[in-house]
Amino acid sequence: MLGAAPGVGKTYAMLEEGKRLKALGKDVVVAVVETHGRAATAALLEGLEVVPRVTVEHRGVELTELDLDAVLARHPQLALVDELAHTNAPGLRNQKRWEDVEAMLAAGIDVMSTVNIQHIESLNDVVEQITGVQQRETIPDAVLRRADQIEVVDLAPQALRDRLAEGVVYPAARVDAALSNYFRLGNLTALRELALLWLADEVDSALQKYRAEHGIAGKWEARERVVVALTGGPEGETLLRRGARIAARSAGGELLAVHITSQDGLRDAAPGALAAQRALVEQLGGSYHQVVGSDIPRALVDFARGENATQLVIGVSRRSRLVALLTGPGIGSTVIRESGDIDVHIVSHSRAGGRFSLPRPRGGLTVRRRVYGFLLALVGGPLLTLLLVTMRSGDSMTADVLSYQLLVVIVALVGGIWPALFAALLSGLTLDYFFVAPLYTITIAEPLHLVALVLYLVIAALVSLVVDQAARRTRAAKRAAAEAELLATVAGGVIRGEDALQALVTRTREAFGLTGVRLFAGDEVVSTDGEPADPSHTHRIPVGDRGTLELSGRDLEAADRRLLAAIVAQLDAALEHRELAATASELAPLAETDRVRSALLAAVGHDLRRPLAAATAAVTTLRQTDVALSDADRETLLETAEVSLHGLATLVTNLLDVSRVEAGVLGVSLAPTEIDDVIPPALDELGLGPAEVALDLADDVPPVLADGVLLQRVLVNLLGNALRFSPRDRPPVIAASEFGGTVQLRVIDHGPGIPGERREAVFQPFQRLGDTDNDTGIGLGLALSKGFAEGMGGTLEAEDTPGGGLTMVVSLPAAPDRTEGQR
Repeated sequence: MLGAAPGVGKTYAMLEEGKRLKALGKDVVVAVVETHGRAATAALLEGLEVVPRVTVEHRGVELTELDLDAVLARHPQLALVDELAHTNAPGLRNQKRWEDVEAMLAAGIDVMSTVNIQHIESLNDVVEQITGVQQRETIPDAVLRRADQIEVVDLAPQALRDRLAEGVVYPAARVDAALSNYFRLGNLTALRELALLWLADEVDSALQKYRAEHGIAGKWEARERVVVALTGGPEGETLLRRGARIAARSAGGELLAVHITSQDGLRDAAPGALAAQRALVEQLGGSYHQVVGSDIPRALVDFARGENATQLVIGVSRRSRLVALLTGPGIGSTVIRESGDIDVHIVSHSRAGGRFSLPRPRGGLTVRRRVYGFLLALVGGPLLTLLLVTMRSGDSMTADVLSYQLLVVIVALVGGIWPALFAALLSGLTLDYFFVAPLYTITIAEPLHLVALVLYLVIAALVSLVVDQAARRTRAAKRAAAEAELLATVAGGVIRGEDALQALVTRTREAFGLTGVRLFAGDEVVSTDGEPADPSHTHRIPVGDRGTLELSGRDLEAADRRLLAAIVAQLDAALEHRELAATASELAPLAETDRVRSALLAAVGHDLRRPLAAATAAVTTLRQTDVALSDADRETLLETAEVSLHGLATLVTNLLDVSRVEAGVLGVSLAPTEIDDVIPPALDELGLGPAEVALDLADDVPPVLADGVLLQRVLVNLLGNALRFSPRDRPPVIAASEFGGTVQLRVIDHGPGIPGERREAVFQPFQRLGDTDNDTGIGLGLALSKGFAEGMGGTLEAEDTPGGGLTMVVSLPAAPDRTEGQR
């Protein structure tokens, strides 16, 4: 039974399973069980045979331990052994309890045991980082991995804290310290995740072993495993980040990066780029692998199958169509064909044209296509002539003309109008020379043949023109679609919460194929993407009256500038929005100040009037000569005036302190301060005796780094609130403990508590829980206490008291050890 922390129910689950197996007829004994005083756990022992423990004396103390010899002599089918990581008392056969278990297993006795995740040796340092507590009782990983079955006893962190608060796990005296230290919600959540991940890895290892033993080669999609193929090229970072996002879509997804090296070691790969990509893999939580193979696609697919990968990410090929035509299918095509049931993602990247790159506004067809057209005419014409000459006859003239017409159409489709006209002229001359009488001369004997040749050239020109116009319109449509995609992407990025300025600048560089783009607001660089090139190739474009856009790289053409004008307009609007947001943020403190001022005026009108009126009435009455006052009356009036004036003085002091806290000018003098030196003056200030407050101070609490005067005022405010709401029969408690270099001072009451939705509000100035009496004040105590605590580098938080009530927790850094500083 594996648990994330004490109290999740491991022992309870083990005993329940033991009773179930015994009911099925199995011989079960309890070798050792630690109930820790939990009645529910002790009740499960009824009906189970318990092997008596052996008593060992150590340093004058009698300890009871598991009696290994008695268990071996009893030789049951199953022994229940609690706390596998326990260290035995000196003098026993084995030092560790897990060694006793090994002896039982060697004797043929099955064992069911319990252990917490923090006791696994390989996780010891991780647990210490999470909890701040070093675990001294550990077991080797191999011991746990040899178990036939591992079951996680899982309990939600908040449910475990609730059990702790109810006193189910620890005695009431230890609950507060446990909740604030080891059993913090964050600690329990991290330990729970650690336990589940450790078990998931063990299950995965068992799955791999099963597949290997049974010769199963196909992938089992137990969880996502994403393999990213790296070539050492600049696209590697893009591929890795895409692979990490794919892996993160499912719980427990795993990222693996692999680089295939040729067997001769001559394949081009940049070592620096691979090293940087390997570092990125580790930052993304993945693993890096290097495989040697002559057939890269097959080696990549074999690696993916060996790792039981579910996804394979590769970059789009950088080869041109001509190279692909001459050399055959590339790695991507081969990987897709060989991958089988592994999903293959072919990811585009900047070296493959850029995701948002706009087509250049050139003519209808590119220069490359025109060159291909001329080459096709020069090569295809002679080959076609050679073929037709071998088949020449008196009736083949029509077929010869149509064949050359087909060649012209094909050249027009490939290279456009000029290669097609060249092909038409060349084919016309070839027809006249090889197929029109008289042969082998550039002479046309029949006028009809001349008309046919002219018509042939006209048809070729018209076909070429139609192809060229279609290509122009196609390119224009692609550019319009790219422009629309660019603007939609920018708008979508802003809607999704991306930085509008950064999104616009990034898309501008990608769309126009620039090396760098920077946006200036005055002399300040607001946003940048890419790297500036040679200053001679840098252009600046005004962005309204608010900034300047600097473009580095190629010169933009007229069609580019039209779209750039739209982007500049959006940049201007984004800069305006940025200025308005900055103005609004500057006005927010003023609005808050107005709110505080209004609350202060309301408080002055409501809370100052009563003590002022009481003090004025008392003094006025005392000054009257026509009224006979007894000594008791005079004493009462003087006491009323004194209490009222003292309250006014305290209130004015608090108001001044609040103003200092709000203005950030609170004077703090930090020094090592003993908690024991702060508590007595605070109790004296409140006039409290020993019976009115309970103290629970740990013996090893170190001094805190604090301002003694401010800490005393914090304690007075918190203790005053606790006294106000505590029942008469349950006085407030002051507790102190140290955990992970932080000292926690806890003021605990068992009153009505504070609803969860009001926890944060009570720390705001002028907040009170309902109307109060004359002595309550105007709701500054907790606000001041929080400000004082934070001014000393600490925190003040509110928690529920187990069993009902409120616990205020002051956390302050422990003072550094002077002896360590001297060393």
